[in-house]
Amino acid sequence: PITTSRRAIMRSSATSAVLLSLLGACGAFHTPYRPEQSRHFDVTKSSTFSPITTKVFDLHYADGSHLKGFNGVDQVWLGDYKCTAPFGVITDCNSPDFNGVDGILGFGLPKAGQEGRELPTPILFAMTDQENKASNARDLTRKFSFFSTDTDAEVQLGGDDPATTVGEMWYTPCLSETDFIVGVTSVRFGHDFDNSKELLHFSEPGSSSYLPAIMDSGTSCLVMPGDTLGGKLTNVPFNDFTTLWEEGKSFWLEIGGRQWRVPFSSWFLARTNQTCVQPSPAGMQGLLVGDVFFRSFMVEFDMTQRERPIIGIAPLNTKYAPVGTSQLGTFELHHAPVSKLQLLRGEETMFPAEHTQRLTQVDQIPIFNKKGTQYFMDVGVGTPKQPFTVIFDTGSAVLGVFVVKHDLPMSIRAQLPDDVLSQNLALEQTGARSSGGLGALMGMLGYTHQGPILAGLAVVNLAAVAVVAALVRRRRARKVPLSAQVAGYDAHA
Repeated sequence: PITTSRRAIMRSSATSAVLLSLLGACGAFHTPYRPEQSRHFDVTKSSTFSPITTKVFDLHYADGSHLKGFNGVDQVWLGDYKCTAPFGVITDCNSPDFNGVDGILGFGLPKAGQEGRELPTPILFAMTDQENKASNARDLTRKFSFFSTDTDAEVQLGGDDPATTVGEMWYTPCLSETDFIVGVTSVRFGHDFDNSKELLHFSEPGSSSYLPAIMDSGTSCLVMPGDTLGGKLTNVPFNDFTTLWEEGKSFWLEIGGRQWRVPFSSWFLARTNQTCVQPSPAGMQGLLVGDVFFRSFMVEFDMTQRERPIIGIAPLNTKYAPVGTSQLGTFELHHAPVSKLQLLRGEETMFPAEHTQRLTQVDQIPIFNKKGTQYFMDVGVGTPKQPFTVIFDTGSAVLGVFVVKHDLPMSIRAQLPDDVLSQNLALEQTGARSSGGLGALMGMLGYTHQGPILAGLAVVNLAAVAVVAALVRRRRARKVPLSAQVAGYDAHA
């Protein structure tokens, strides 16, 4: 089954070095990638395709997946929107986690430096580019919202449908300009808030006491520290959780000075009798807030501000039924109080939405939820449109679809580097995963009513781990409040 997380990173990047050190002894996959199970983009059948053979990519993903290929430009269809956009033409894959799907759709932020220059522009940025005359989404607000249920999920482009939430949406700025990272100052666990137990005991309590957390649909569970983080904590949060484990208990995560409750029904998957809470691997200095959160809250990813993205959170309307087909609606929306966020320069406080009379179009697109751990979306590429089902991930930034490289026209093959054509990643799978390496470390720790059991459900986005580790290292030397770190990210990053 497809249960892995994907955050694409370039092999040459500093983040990749951190990731590869975390991967350690991780070996090959037990099952080979089977390209015959996927649909492939036929470049010869699209009248609008243009190859960019001077830009090749070599992507490594959190679970050891490896994709190679080159950039191309063509018509891309996403819900009711289309535009001419760059995308990844994937010629090689080594991972069985792509069996039965046709590629990946990353909704993350553009990366900085050489990595960003080599990768295609993220699709939402390409669609909303005012200079892209071939886009019918230039007036679309550069934001999207996402939520999940046990069986379905939905992404809403341009904002959110008010019917999907109950109560106000509250906003807080991210700590990073290239990742959806927020500060978590408290994690409590119990039957009710007043009697809940704190799981984060900081060795130096104060205004700088927080842990960075990535909001990531590519991670299945709530991932919390499995050690003391080098003395930053006086306890081991995951160990305390296992001791306190009890049916019916909830988590309360403090983000932006507000408490957000994740009920038992969201972090314990009754259908599979598994707990979706996991210890972080060594080297990770924060949390990963995964799908368990998206089953309780609508999360808005606002990328309209150049300085840094903004995260909005509102309680999910559990009576709302996700759409079955793409729908384009116009709503009178709330919007993030950008002026307040900028004026206070990221003070660790959340602010409610300010009401606007502006009517905003929101495209609602259905996503298929596989066992609550992986999400798929239908996209189209080419003229005429060729349909593909791809993995949806807020933690990566690349749209890519598979091709059969030996069926590429000779005019394209002649321009590609030899290693793109000669390498066969599907054959580079010698041996099994090392039981003493990452496979053992990252195995899902599920819990029955009697105690812990091993399970293969959870997905940890290790590239997100690397991002958190890098963020913490940049700030460890100067112990300043979270508010100052948010405000000063651009100046000090």
